This record gives sequence, structure tokens and C-alpha cells, in this order.
Amino acid sequence: MPNPPKPPRARCERCLRPLSHCLCAHIPALPNRTRVLILQHPDEAKHPLNTARLARQGLRRAELWIGEHFPGLHDAITSVEQALLLFPARPESPRAPRTAHSRRGAWLLIVPDGTWRKARKIVQANPVLTTLPHLSLPPGEPSEYRVRQTSEPGAVSTIEAIARALTMLEPQQDFQPLLKPFRVLVEQQIHAMGNEVYRSHYLR
Repeated sequence: MPNPPKPPRARCERCLRPLSHCLCAHIPALPNRTRVLILQHPDEAKHPLNTARLARQGLRRAELWIGEHFPGLHDAITSVEQALLLFPARPESPRAPRTAHSRRGAWLLIVPDGTWRKARKIVQANPVLTTLPHLSLPPGEPSEYRVRQTSEPGAVSTIEAIARALTMLEPQQDFQPLLKPFRVLVEQQIHAMGNEVYRSHYLR
């Protein structure tokens, strides 16, 4: 007789990782002044290596919405003095001002989360996003997301992009602790697959 299926591993209710690989001890609670709103494509929400969720949990002022079309975006944008879209800027795109904050309060950073194609789909499905100044990341260190491949040069994970953007907007704050659970997650995945598999699939 076939062996009965193994019961699913118990998971942490917060980080959704198996209890044996829980990341909660590594998740900070950083006091970001810039509000962060992550717009996550539904396909990305199902991915086991979901860095957007870690970013939301590691920041005191962050929200994560899942979907493709977001009717509440207009109200979220009009409720703040200034909203920025974290997205590569085209020549005709409005650019983010150099000054990230005024005396009247914090700003809102909107972050589409998904593959480049799905992130563009989110922007296209929500035309209000195209009216916002674009905050584009300058060239920087290669991504530490060593267990996920992309064809886009210079691509970084969502949590890395958020940490770099917030560092630009709030240079007085250290956002490196935001990346701690992400780095542990990557090491866990490499250990689970084994060095030989990792080298053959990701070190080409």
C-alpha cells in the first residue's frame, strides 16, 4: 500500500514560515517616517519567498494590499501631502523631488510588488499611479536574492528596494536591520537545497 501523505508542517501565523524556520526573531520594528504602501500582485502573495510581507512586518508604518486593481488608492493618495511611486521612470515620467519631507508631515511611498510584467500591470490597472512622481533607485550593489532568478539587469527584491528607497528618503535612519530576516531566509533556502544544487542552478 502507498505511504499515507505527510501532514503539512506547522507554520508560524505571523511570518508563515515553518515553525522550524520561523523568521520572527529577526524581524525589526523600524520607526519609518515615510509611510509605505505595498501593492502586491496575487501571484506574488502565493510565493513562498515573499519578501514584501517581511518588509511590511519590519516597518511600523507600512501596509500591504493584495490585488491588481485598488479602488482605495485615490483616497490613500489624496489623504497625504505627497505620494511617490517606487518604479523605474521613463523620460516622460514625473520625477520625485529631491526633498523627501516637508515641515507639514511624512509622505507615502507606493511600491508595486511582483515580476516586472506584473508590476507594470498593476500600474496600468490603476491610472492614478501614472500621475505620481517616480522614485527610481540609482545603480547599487547586486541583489542578495541569490535563490531567485530574473532576466532584468540590476533587479532587486521588494524588501531590498524598499530599504534602499527609505534610505534615500530618510538618510538619518538606518534601514539595514530591515534586511536581516530576508538574509536569513536566503540562507535557509540555500541550506535546504544543498550547495551542489545551489551552485548548479544559481551560480552560472
